Amino acid sequence: MKWVEKSRERMHKQANSIGNFLVEGFHYLGLFAIGGVTACASIMAFLGMIEKGSVSVDDILLLFIYLELGAMVGIYFKTNHLPIRFLLYVAITALTRYLIGDVSHHKEPDVGLLYVCGGIFFLALSVLAVRFASYKFPSSKVIDATGEAIGDNIEK
Repeated sequence: MKWVEKSRERMHKQANSIGNFLVEGFHYLGLFAIGGVTACASIMAFLGMIEKGSVSVDDILLLFIYLELGAMVGIYFKTNHLPIRFLLYVAITALTRYLIGDVSHHKEPDVGLLYVCGGIFFLALSVLAVRFASYKFPSSKVIDATGEAIGDNIEK
């Protein structure tokens, strides 16, 4: 029965290794795809601004959204962690872009304007809450894709 147990353990290790390889491969493929699409979209938006011959605040905010998405992919690639703050920043920028676009096109103010402003306010409060929580309760360690602790915040 000892050989059965050893065979089971060996099979489990091999299956675990293959599964980790496939998951990490998909992870990196997805990151490269998202990064590439983000870079392509930002270049196309920039070329569209040049072709148009003018740049609006709307266009600049769109480039900021692409910048934040690119930074988010880069941080996720390096640390294997997705900072929620970056998603909140993208959402705030997107709502601000929508708000500026709405106001600049002289749309009549309505209750929707208050909803968008309220959304921006609550997202800003969320950023504050996340920053306070990360200051008050910092992570004890950062784990890379292999499961190893990295950085200066390693508990010993």
